[in-house]
Amino acid sequence: MARLKEKYLKEAAPALHAKFKYSSNMQIPKIEKVVLNMGVGEVKDNPKAMDSAVSDMTLITGQRPIVTKAKKSVAAFKLRQGMNIGCKVTLRGERMYEFVDKLFNVALPRVRDFRGVSNNSFDGRGNYSLGVKDQLIFPEIEYDKIDKLRGMDIVFVTTAKSDEEAKELLKLLGMPFSQN
Repeated sequence: MARLKEKYLKEAAPALHAKFKYSSNMQIPKIEKVVLNMGVGEVKDNPKAMDSAVSDMTLITGQRPIVTKAKKSVAAFKLRQGMNIGCKVTLRGERMYEFVDKLFNVALPRVRDFRGVSNNSFDGRGNYSLGVKDQLIFPEIEYDKIDKLRGMDIVFVTTAKSDEEAKELLKLLGMPFSQN
């Protein structure tokens, strides 16, 4: 069993149950899935960029991403419908817990001048979005082997009904929120 899942079952779930006084254990919020999305805008000029983005994301998550395609043509961006424009991975179960544990305890502390993640990135329905500026914060990525720094979006989808419940869940799991 993943270390973070064990922490959820032994510490976070009972604490959430006590704080919000749920009538059933099924009401206790949990992380449903984690979605990572990486936009690769330079793929229209350099087709090899998509291959390196896919390999980086595969190293980071341990799961092969799907390549996303443009839904519409946008002339201002020289984008045609159906062109490859990014990649995304949806993590569930054990892989999700392993990734979240690695993100909270290894990757985020490696960010320069890190003071915690924003408190304002909740969507109103209990989901949290986080932007990462470069993929170098993950220990699997070797500095010499990357061609370009690429950021990514990480979305935590929870079963929480409100932002307050989701924030408490993520805080109990170890997400380093900023103090302001």
